[in-house]
Amino acid sequence: MLTKSLLILLFASSAFGASNGAVVPLWSNGAPGSEASAGTPEVVTTPAKQGDSVKVSSIHNPSLLVYLPAKDKATGAAMIVAPGGGHRFLSIDTEGTNVAEYLASQGVAAFVLKYRLAREQGSTYKIETDAFGDAQRAIRLVRARAADWGVNTAKVGIMGFSAGGELAVLAATRFDSGKADSADPIERQSSKPDFQILIYPGIRAENYTVTKETPPAFLLAADNDRGPSTAIPSLYLALKKAGVPAELHVYNSGGHGFGLQPTDTRPNIIYSTWAVRLKEWMADVGMSPARK
Repeated sequence: MLTKSLLILLFASSAFGASNGAVVPLWSNGAPGSEASAGTPEVVTTPAKQGDSVKVSSIHNPSLLVYLPAKDKATGAAMIVAPGGGHRFLSIDTEGTNVAEYLASQGVAAFVLKYRLAREQGSTYKIETDAFGDAQRAIRLVRARAADWGVNTAKVGIMGFSAGGELAVLAATRFDSGKADSADPIERQSSKPDFQILIYPGIRAENYTVTKETPPAFLLAADNDRGPSTAIPSLYLALKKAGVPAELHVYNSGGHGFGLQPTDTRPNIIYSTWAVRLKEWMADVGMSPARK
């Protein structure tokens, strides 16, 4: 049986690229619809107790935090990581930067998405307009800068936790091939992810239309997380009916919001093994070659 010590070793197994943590705005001149709040600083809230997440809110200039693998380990695969937080804040470390560091250790270029928050107090943003628009822009941006970041444009995926999972599903079911006549070269890129990873997503499966064009999916939740553990089996069956490759994991326990911590002392097996299952799946669908 795999233990948390294995996950610690996986984190420690490689040096990360020099650009890790670099901030790249999604729009160099500010996000459309956020002009009035462009100068408002983000708010970072430190954890109240050990094991809690660092929370980021007041996001008006959406961006990517870039985590690149060492060049000798890079596989060409890329992952946009959308943290959760109920669209009120982002759990930026346990569902963002920690995940990005793990992916980079496995040769996957990772990009933590800081998207606009539709349910934050006083927010004027909407999930399916602004937050979803940020996710689409992130996919286009990674493709537009693929050469800079050592990314294969046919291996760009999106991964979402909780509320971030809602954005990932939207991206995987409502995409376009890009605007060929746009003056912005980023907007000419396709917004379709090549694969989707949903970790305890905050969704209702019936709200999304799955077709044979929907990208392959990895779905994971704990059984005692009632909403996600009900939603992802339904989504899995819809994917299966459409002929879309999918892998489903429902652990016996683990609750909601467990994320990823490189030195996790919690005893539940889900915390120390779900990322290993993800690594295996990515190799299985050809998005990230298996490594010894």
